[in-house]
Amino acid sequence: MKKTAFYGALTVAGFAASMASAATLDDVKERGTLNCGVTTGLIGFASPDANGVWDGFDVGVCRAVAAAVLGDPNAVEFVPTTGKTRFTALASGEIDMLARNTTWTFSRDVDLKFEFVGINYYDGQGFIAPRDLGVSSAKELDGATVCIQTGTTTELNLADYFRANNISYEPVPIETNAEGQQQYLAGACDVYTTDASGLAATRAAFENPQDHIILPEIISKEPLGPLVRHGDNDWGDVVRWTLNALIAAEELGVTSANIEELAAAPTGNPEVNRLLGTEGELGAMLGLEADWAKNAIAAGGNYGELFEKNIGENTPIGLARGLNAQWTDGGLLYTPPFR
Repeated sequence: MKKTAFYGALTVAGFAASMASAATLDDVKERGTLNCGVTTGLIGFASPDANGVWDGFDVGVCRAVAAAVLGDPNAVEFVPTTGKTRFTALASGEIDMLARNTTWTFSRDVDLKFEFVGINYYDGQGFIAPRDLGVSSAKELDGATVCIQTGTTTELNLADYFRANNISYEPVPIETNAEGQQQYLAGACDVYTTDASGLAATRAAFENPQDHIILPEIISKEPLGPLVRHGDNDWGDVVRWTLNALIAAEELGVTSANIEELAAAPTGNPEVNRLLGTEGELGAMLGLEADWAKNAIAAGGNYGELFEKNIGENTPIGLARGLNAQWTDGGLLYTPPFR
């Protein structure tokens, strides 16, 4: 679910440039809340419950940043955004960061003047279809109608894939995942395409998920991650190293269950000590308290805990770690040293 059309690129870039000198870290501290842009609702990643409390994998990143900066994971104002509105919301300063399954691309980084601070999910675009459609491959979709979110890179990926395979399709434009789900289930389109993780989350919400199949083709690379505005490097460092702290904590064996014990006094592992603030001055370098990373990790657990709780194999979404495993387990997760 990623923006493609850059008709408003100059406007967005202009907003970003005007905000570049803003000290976002100071603003968040003074305000006492973090304004975090999220999706309008995608189970497992970001969605409100019946009481309006937001939860999910991306929500966990927002709460970790709030805990790191403000000491309170609940000090977050979640701002729902669509594929079309998310970048304007960030560029204008309406939100302090965007954690909304957004793909890191050249144009978004360089042209739209945003800084992706890391990757919290390695993904790729796929397709979901009803089993009774009788297809087992995306290459069998010649002439199909395809539900697709506007303002996303999936539009271009879809066109490229069908052209490369010399097959045709008819797009059915949608604005949000909720609309896409509704249209797909109503039969307005034969298949729905978006990030494979989003397809798994969408299927998990169906009344009869077993009646739908996610086709095997992954037609693009979609490195998803949080982003901030260009030009405010101090704030970018805070968000980047908060994400890194969650990833490093899993690698180092720091969990929500043992973090209080490990942070009570220096351990025999110097990097754990630096991470948790019992040794060194990493917090001061960021303009934060010494226990910033401890608070971030304690907010919802380390990266692995957030993954398993929200989207892992034991959830209705059922995603395997795959590329999102630690580098020591054959995945791509790798954080620079805390020193």
